Amino acid sequence: MTLLRYLHLDVFAATLGGGNHLGVVIGADDWSDEAMQRFARWTALVETTFLLPPVDPKASYRVRIFTPHKEIPFAGHPSIGSAHAALVCGLAEPRNGLLWQECAAGVLPIRVEGNGASRDLLLQSPGERVLETGRAAHPLLPAALAGIELGVLPPALVDGGRRWWLAEVDDEASLRAWHPDHAAIGALAKASDSMGLCAFARSHHSDYQLVVRAFPAGVGIVEDPASGAANGLIAAFIAHAEPQGALARGYQVSQGREIGHDARLIVQMDGASIWVGGRSHTVIDGTLDWAPHGA
Repeated sequence: MTLLRYLHLDVFAATLGGGNHLGVVIGADDWSDEAMQRFARWTALVETTFLLPPVDPKASYRVRIFTPHKEIPFAGHPSIGSAHAALVCGLAEPRNGLLWQECAAGVLPIRVEGNGASRDLLLQSPGERVLETGRAAHPLLPAALAGIELGVLPPALVDGGRRWWLAEVDDEASLRAWHPDHAAIGALAKASDSMGLCAFARSHHSDYQLVVRAFPAGVGIVEDPASGAANGLIAAFIAHAEPQGALARGYQVSQGREIGHDARLIVQMDGASIWVGGRSHTVIDGTLDWAPHGA
């Protein structure tokens, strides 16, 4: 059996150990769908990815993304982490400052800024479609928002690769101190076929301008330390609602401190395009001794 390369990453971390875990398998070209799912179930990480040769000639590499329970077409931190792994392992080189990631959602551009430990990778957000707005948009929404005062923008159900309820909270301190009703968020997620609730608040801190807390109860997670796709939806929602606002040219996000993490995400707005990303750190770079057929 050939030993494969395996990387364990810390994605979107502002400080060591502050980001989101990601496992990346290199070279599992002949693994079946079932073998990939079995390994992802064993890692028990939120997502595990497999880097493969591209099929589309435009693509730099191909990635398949698995939760412990199923394959998903797209997610933010697995995309950024997989791009980092492709560069670290010499599987791809930027072309005109871009990598092109092939995944089940299509061929997506990833912007490469800087080198080595100071390299930022930013994924172009697929955009958003607002499905519902207002506190009365769903009968289960008020219970999910209990205990917080809302901010300027109304709550909204937004779809863009993944579907989230978004809610602006009136101030950073309230959001950080909030103890949400996770059962209520779970019921809302199930009833609306969404990931759950992503709450955000504006900040005057010198290092970040937005604080985000994400509760993806729809996929069985209490709170996510760093949410690339959800932050893309927030950015698109803000840009649409406040095209001339203070955040319309981009900003930085703090996420995860309430659960012992410290994530930093970057949002850039380039005309109609929104890019979300940050840095990834390789924590473990080793070999994988795993029989894909369970031998």
